Order: sequence, then structure tokens, then C-alpha cells
Amino acid sequence: MAGFLGRRVFKSILVLLMIAMFNFFLVRAAPGDPAEILAGQSGAADAEYIAKLRQDFGLDKPLPVQLVSYLKDIASFDLGYSHRQQAPVATLIMEQLPATLVLTLTSFAFALLVGVALGVQAALRVGKWGDTIITTLAMLAYATPIFWVGLMLVLVFSVQLQWLPAFGYESVGANLTGFARFADIARHLMLPALTLGMFYMAVYARLTRASMLEIRQLDFVKTAVAKGLSERTVIMRHVLRNALLPIITYAGIQAGHLIGGSLLVETVFAWPGIGRLAFDALVQRDYSVLLGVFFVASVVVVVVNLFTDILYTIADPRIELK
Repeated sequence: MAGFLGRRVFKSILVLLMIAMFNFFLVRAAPGDPAEILAGQSGAADAEYIAKLRQDFGLDKPLPVQLVSYLKDIASFDLGYSHRQQAPVATLIMEQLPATLVLTLTSFAFALLVGVALGVQAALRVGKWGDTIITTLAMLAYATPIFWVGLMLVLVFSVQLQWLPAFGYESVGANLTGFARFADIARHLMLPALTLGMFYMAVYARLTRASMLEIRQLDFVKTAVAKGLSERTVIMRHVLRNALLPIITYAGIQAGHLIGGSLLVETVFAWPGIGRLAFDALVQRDYSVLLGVFFVASVVVVVVNLFTDILYTIADPRIELK
């Protein structure tokens, strides 16, 4: 395990280095001069002021010099400074990262647990009405755009029924503490988490159903049934455990998709996470914040993928860590 972790950490560092370089050039390729945009927003667009902004941002230096400087800052865990918001980028991200983690982890848990449960039920009732209903609902959830789902949930549960708040992280000005604040955040969380999780719930349901149907046809499952084991034991210990491997694979991939999908959901529901922070930074051409958000999201994805590889051995001890 120690050797495996050492090799994976080394590879992860190389991956993060390549991602940082790619993000650097991708952001620089965006049209528009950030110094001119910032000067225009501040109401002072004279050449001297723009030159000073370029110097403050380091944009007056050659591109290779900017890249080396950026990589040195990343190596020392310095994500830079946002002149637009007058605050360190790390501070801005740490202030809004908890909200994004709450949203993504909740939607991930909802999608995984509900999706796998529905997939198991569909596999046990293959060819029956229960299977048809679950498969149809999963297809609808998969094919429906995320933003449309969010808007419809707001229209139904917030506007028509008035059961749940439509926007925000918590009630403004309520000054709640303790369990009351937790319950208030949970009410605000329901709609965005449901919106973000429904698409992946459909994927998990269909993937679990297909994987279980395939595993049930294998010889070792037939042998377990011939031994007289109960159906519950066969399903839980032999079929589902082996069917979880492709689900774990997709769960690792989903981590990156959730960070990207949260940008749209956070915009629709005015959720104060790093998705909205990245969107605002994109509009304002705030390079430092954009690069910081991209890098932090990359770190999260790399760590989740490492954790996914370890989960393989727990789900199936026959898999060796290499």
C-alpha cells in the first residue's frame, strides 16, 4: 500500500503540473485584455493606469516568465491575489469552497444511494412493471437538461407550493445558530442538490441494473444458488459486490463532473460556491481567481480518483494495487 500510494502521489503531482500549465495557457487565450477591462470597470481607462494594472498583474512580462512565476507560486501554495476583489485568492476560495462541498457531496450521496437502490430493484424485477417504471424514469432524468430541472423544481416547490426556498445558502438576516441554522441550510440545499444529483442518479440506476444482470449469468452465481444460499445472500454477497466495480469507476469520474455541473446549478440557485466564484471571475477577466478555482478543482478530482483506486481492493480483494 505504501509503495502504491507513493507512486500514485508522484503521478498525481505530474498530472496537476500539466493541468496547471494547460489552465494557464487556456485562460490567457481568452479574448480581451484584463487590464483594459478592469480599467474600464473602475472608470479610468488612460494609458498610464492600464500600464500600471498590467504591471500589477504581471501581464507586462513575457508569457514564459509569467508561467514560471505562476508555477512557483503554486508550488508554494500561493494562489495569487485578486486585484478585482482586493483579497487573496486562497481566502476567496476557502470562503466559498465549503458551500460547494456541501452541495456536491449531498448530491453525490443522493445520486449514488438512490441510483444503486433503484438499479437493484430494477434488476430484481426485470421484465416486470417495476423494471419498466424505474427504467423509464431513469431515462427521463438522464435526458432532461439540468437547468430545466432546476427551474421546474423552483416553480413547483418554491413558487406554487411554497415549501422550500428558491435561492441562497441560508435565510438572509435570520441570524440563526445551532440546529436551527443547520435546518435552514438543509432546506435551501434540497432543490440544488436534487437538481445536480438527478442526472447521475439515472446513470447509476441504469449502470447498476445492467451490471447486475450481467453478473447473475456468471457461473459462480449459479454455483452459489445451487449450494442453497438464500436469494438475499446471493444478491448482496455475490452479485451486488461484483457489480459495484463499474459503479465505483463511474463514481470517481463523476467527481470532476460534479464540480463542473455545480457552476450551472450554483448560478440558477444563487448558491455561494466556487462555481459562481469562477463564473464571476470569468466575466471580470480575473485570471488569478480563475486559475485558483481550476487548480483547487483539479486537486479535488485527483484525490477522489486516488481514493477510488483504493476502494477497488475493498470491493474486490482480487484486484492488486500496482
